[in-house]
Amino acid sequence: MSFRTLLLIVLLAPAMLVGGAMVLGVAIPVPHWGRDYVLRFVLDADTVPPELPDVAGPNEPDRPLVVIDAGHGGRDPGAIGSDREGREVREKDITLALALALRDQLLAQGGIRVALTRADDRILPLADRPEIARLLEADLFVSIHADSAGERDDVSGASIYTLSNAASSEAAARFAARENDADRVNGIAIEGQSAAVSAILVELSQQRTQEDALEFAGLVLREGGEQLVFHPQPRRSAALAVLRAPDVPSVLFESGFVTNRADRDRLTTPEGQAQYAGVLARAIRVYFARRADVSRDRQ
Repeated sequence: MSFRTLLLIVLLAPAMLVGGAMVLGVAIPVPHWGRDYVLRFVLDADTVPPELPDVAGPNEPDRPLVVIDAGHGGRDPGAIGSDREGREVREKDITLALALALRDQLLAQGGIRVALTRADDRILPLADRPEIARLLEADLFVSIHADSAGERDDVSGASIYTLSNAASSEAAARFAARENDADRVNGIAIEGQSAAVSAILVELSQQRTQEDALEFAGLVLREGGEQLVFHPQPRRSAALAVLRAPDVPSVLFESGFVTNRADRDRLTTPEGQAQYAGVLARAIRVYFARRADVSRDRQ
């Protein structure tokens, strides 16, 4: 039997069956809603859940939990600059140092639980980072990064990103494209994230959790106004994959530019790192204090 004949049989058989049934007056049963005609699809069945980090701080589940994400890591160095002696300055080292400094300040002050997506120099799939926050049922997710301006050394200042389908600027769109491509560039891309699922996550995130994320972003700018140097456009938005947790308020803190000498000096010294951590810690504590007040008012 030729392929063409087989194809005709496959295409015409259903039509011939229905036509014959209509001529003979035979009813063909059709599934109806309300019966057991439910199709179930397993999405990403082979995906292994991420390994969850330890949670430090008070051993009290009702205490707020913040998950701190040090961007990049392992064979993914992130943005790269060089210091005055020509030595390489890597984003992954800066973000880890800032994450550890922030964790230490929060734990020293007490009352808040803390978890790190990575506490050493390891690579993590991009999708695992917000998923860790979701699985831990975190109350806030803060991803820490540093940027590069390429050959330009005059671009400087910190900024803070929240999730949006529409980028706040062309620079924000370029940054999102670069960060979202990090997995693919480093050979750990996880396939199967459909555009429809991503759109749903964005839509969900832009409701209650997005409002909370925007509030926290405002607190970072307020607390850091006299402590940090911010970019002229410090509040930004972009379709960043790392912020797509639909039920955890999430922000990406862009600490500065490794290609700018002043930023680089602040980001690579213990004193500068403590200053960044102090601003973020104060913003986190104010944010959770406000959430507690809202909860009491609703009771």
